Amino acid sequence: MNKYTRLVYSTDGSHKRICQVCKDDPCSCRKKENIDPVHIVVKIRLEKKARGGKSVTVLFNLPHNPDYFTSLAKKLKVHCGSGGTFKDDKIEIQGDHKAAVKAYLEKQGFQVKLSGG
Repeated sequence: MNKYTRLVYSTDGSHKRICQVCKDDPCSCRKKENIDPVHIVVKIRLEKKARGGKSVTVLFNLPHNPDYFTSLAKKLKVHCGSGGTFKDDKIEIQGDHKAAVKAYLEKQGFQVKLSGG
C-alpha cells in the first residue's frame, strides 16, 4: 500500500504497521539525530534570489532534529530582533544578520563557517 491510497476496511491487521506520518510500510521517516554543538559545522549564507530583493540570512547543513532547531530559530529571532522560520532543515532569519548569528552560535558551541561573499 502506498501513501496515495486509503485503507477502507481490513481484518488482517496490516493497517497497524503503516506509519501515521509518512503512510509507508515500513516507515521511511528520517530519524532525529542527537545534537552535540561541538561536532556540528553550521554554514551561513546571505540570500536575495526569489525574495523580492530582500536579504535573508540562511543557516544550512543542519542535522535532522526539527524540535531542537525550531527552538534555536526562535532564540535567534529574538537575538536578532527579526522574523524568520525553520523549514526544510534550514533556518531563515530575515535581514543581514550574519555577524550576530555567527557570534550567537559560536557562544552556544557550534562551529560556524560563512558561505558566499
